[in-house]
Amino acid sequence: MKKIKNIAIATALLSSTAALAQDAAINPSWYLQPSISAIKPDADFGVDKTGYGAGIKFGKPVTDQWDVQMGYTYARSKEGGQRYQQETLGLDGLYLFSRKSFRPFVLIGAGAERDQTNLRINGKTQKSSPYVSAGLGFQADLSDRLALQADLRNVHGFLRGSAFPVAGDKANNLYLTVGLNYALGAKPVPPAPTPKAAPAPAQEPAPAPVTPPPPPPPAPKFEKISMSATELFAFDSAQLAPNQPKLDELAALLVNNPSVDRVTITGYTDRLGSDQYNQKLSEQRAHAVKHYLTNKGVAAERLNAVGKGKSNPLVACDGKKQKRADLIQCLEPNRRVEVDQVTIERRVN
Repeated sequence: MKKIKNIAIATALLSSTAALAQDAAINPSWYLQPSISAIKPDADFGVDKTGYGAGIKFGKPVTDQWDVQMGYTYARSKEGGQRYQQETLGLDGLYLFSRKSFRPFVLIGAGAERDQTNLRINGKTQKSSPYVSAGLGFQADLSDRLALQADLRNVHGFLRGSAFPVAGDKANNLYLTVGLNYALGAKPVPPAPTPKAAPAPAQEPAPAPVTPPPPPPPAPKFEKISMSATELFAFDSAQLAPNQPKLDELAALLVNNPSVDRVTITGYTDRLGSDQYNQKLSEQRAHAVKHYLTNKGVAAERLNAVGKGKSNPLVACDGKKQKRADLIQCLEPNRRVEVDQVTIERRVN
């Protein structure tokens, strides 16, 4: 009797918290509930120690307030050399105080139980009897298909015959059960609300003709920028000349287009000199151009300077038939700095 009173008090406390949960739609599908439990057996069975068990149930929402669950549980307790176990097969009704993501409930149930004792004095005894149960608990959504359920219940057995003379004709076992409810179907998606038809606008006089705005300016076109190293540097040097109008123009273009990045500056030399020397000179020239642009306000992380030495020549000159001065002049197109980036090149509107 005392256990049942405690359950009633806790039920009132849970019902007062129902309004604090968040709204959640009902999933009408059947759900599967594996569970584990702790049992405090009636001391009249000769075992007073808390034991453990497990169970499996099927459940389904049947109305806005009620779930039904049916299934099987097994639990046992051992104390010294004595053992008690109970199996139940029954049907529960859960009255939920809301259909929100946190759902307190009270439960009532009925079914059949099979009690078995193995006592030192009386030996092994087992008997099947009817039972009723009452309790309280809650469900809490973990996802669209998964919910946690926990409940505390009293299983009141009506023991038939005199199989358990000490217990008499009644038994009260207390269960604390925790399970996971897995919905076998997805939660239905509510239909989109039908938009209301807009009222027909009132007839208004035709507006006066409006002069159309002038067409937008044509989209800018871009071209690749290639600068002769002769215009930028002295021969065999990586020191920029004082006046650099083309670099100033390029810097202004990049400053006015801050969304453009990954601009590659590539330095080239002619074939005169060793490969190692020409590679280093081409890198120095590319970095000199990058440094000039950053001093003009272009962020350094937008620029990438590389040197490719004497690779990718634009012209080929026969040095055997030319004087050195003529050869240097002939190879001038190969000495260059290219700014190569597909999405940002010089505007040529």
